[in-house]
Amino acid sequence: MKIGTAVLAVLSAASVYGAEGFGVPRTFGAQRAALTSVAMSTKEKEGTETKDDAKKDKEAPPVNIGWDSHKAVDAVPDSLVREGESGPDGNYPMRAKFEQMCREAQLKITKAIEDIDGKASFREDAWVRDNGGGGMSRVLCDGNVFEKAGVNLSVVYGSMPQEALQAATERGVDRAKGYKPGERVPFFACGLSSVMHPKNPHAPTMHFNYRYFETDGGVWWFGGGTDITPAYVNEEDMKQFHGTYKEVCDKHDPEFYPKFKEWADRYFVIQHRNETRGLGGIFF
Repeated sequence: MKIGTAVLAVLSAASVYGAEGFGVPRTFGAQRAALTSVAMSTKEKEGTETKDDAKKDKEAPPVNIGWDSHKAVDAVPDSLVREGESGPDGNYPMRAKFEQMCREAQLKITKAIEDIDGKASFREDAWVRDNGGGGMSRVLCDGNVFEKAGVNLSVVYGSMPQEALQAATERGVDRAKGYKPGERVPFFACGLSSVMHPKNPHAPTMHFNYRYFETDGGVWWFGGGTDITPAYVNEEDMKQFHGTYKEVCDKHDPEFYPKFKEWADRYFVIQHRNETRGLGGIFF
């Protein structure tokens, strides 16, 4: 099955983070209680916190952003990016513009997939977070062409360890410059992500995520990528996939595609198996 060029051409958007564990197993309950007791004793020794401390704690970006940190809503706000909400100060116009572009891309992509499938429709779930941000998940199941396809938008305010920030950015670039050792870095992120699984095993699975990322103080960058994973290799499909991305990249800079393709070849490697995941794509 050929991959629709129209679908690939609109993948100029984004995706995000936000994974947290599924809780502590029951066997660890006693250990967790012991740790909680130690933490409370330590807090008591330090003395009662001031009102200013309590205010700072309340306004600080969350340490953990997990499945239980959001609440479902029936109607999605016009924007999940709001002036004055908690999170780093910075490039507000770009945040709003990128979110709007992701929303438009999400609608275009899901409409194209529904047209190709001819049977199933996307179901949308929306949510918001108390500290700001939220998202929209659009999922299609049991179609004529697609067994399952998802296109998800996220807007996230949070904080991360400096080590995680370094791992998420280009090698040799210090995005956490100016922070004290051990200090968490507040961030904003907005992105669009997708995974599509066709029913036909001869049709490849594809994935993409594109995002805008910004740390406290206004340091920002774009990142993301896409790759394709066939179970059975069809050379014409692979030529169309890579050719479409090369065509899009060449419109901006002829050096982009070879650089991004090589980057993807390095990125999508399963290290412990010493093999690539699929047949590449782009990454930046």
